[in-house]
Amino acid sequence: MPRPVPVSRRERPAKSALSREAVVAAAVELVRDLGTERVTMRRLAQELDTGPASLYVYVRDTAELHAAVLDVFLAEVDLAAVGSDGDWRDRVWRVLESYVAVLYQRPGLARAAMVTHPSGPHYLALVDGLLALLAAGGVPADRAAWAVDVLLLVATATAAEHGTRAAAPSAEAEDDELVAALTGADPAVHPHIAALGPDLFSGAGSERTRWFVDVLLAGATATPRPPKENP
Repeated sequence: MPRPVPVSRRERPAKSALSREAVVAAAVELVRDLGTERVTMRRLAQELDTGPASLYVYVRDTAELHAAVLDVFLAEVDLAAVGSDGDWRDRVWRVLESYVAVLYQRPGLARAAMVTHPSGPHYLALVDGLLALLAAGGVPADRAAWAVDVLLLVATATAAEHGTRAAAPSAEAEDDELVAALTGADPAVHPHIAALGPDLFSGAGSERTRWFVDVLLAGATATPRPPKENP
């Protein structure tokens, strides 16, 4: 049999140089195609035609990678309400509504956002915009510093829950079972559940989430931070 003709290294296409930007950009495309859960360091290394160990030069671990990817998608959050006119509560809601919509489309990323800590430019723009709106509403600065964390936590949890359940085949059946359990509660055993009945699961669409936000804003305005504990 004829011997294979060796291919000179000079004739092979050169690999693109790795960088943090290239690693994150490749991860973003994988999230778009496969979803967050399937984007591992090993899968990303295959996409970049390199070894997993080489990626750790640019990102510390998968959590840092997900945080960087999340920041890229946060560029889609509409912050126009920050500089617009109108009631400051409505403007806060419009920003958070856009944030929820971005994560709702990618529930895996929303779940990752519950435990990762992004620090990129788009996350900073989101936080700064919310702080600006809280200041416009007269929320004291010390309370605003904590309130922005709670607002984003509620919005992230909302996106993670509803986005995940929207994609779950069993979600509708589980909802029906919960409704049946609540509406059929025995008044002698669970009197408070029986008294409220359907109102426990009332509120369509974003109605409940908007109410959550209004409660948080009212609480931030009226509730002082607790005194610091003595060391």
